[in-house]
Amino acid sequence: MKKQVFKSYADKISTLYDIRLESLFEKNKIREIVDARYMLYYLCKERNMKIIQIKSFMQEQGYETAHTTIIYGIKVVEQNKKIDQDYEEFINNINNELQLTRCFQSS
Repeated sequence: MKKQVFKSYADKISTLYDIRLESLFEKNKIREIVDARYMLYYLCKERNMKIIQIKSFMQEQGYETAHTTIIYGIKVVEQNKKIDQDYEEFINNINNELQLTRCFQSS
């Protein structure tokens, strides 16, 4: 089940950030891709995924990352939420849209 949540978040984030899904899982330091990846880490952590699970799902997609990188990315998003209300609203919108999608799929 957690893998499905991870994939849902990855799909949604790639759409919202207007990047190819594959870009999330390629070694790339373009700011918007790094930001999208950090958002993926954060959203997964908010859904009670363990860091090791996030790392494992990233590896399954071909992206090797360290625990410390995932933790750092989560902290970056948390800091951005504190200083930017629009950023927090953006995160809430992602969660709301995915919850609605899950509700319709369950029906």
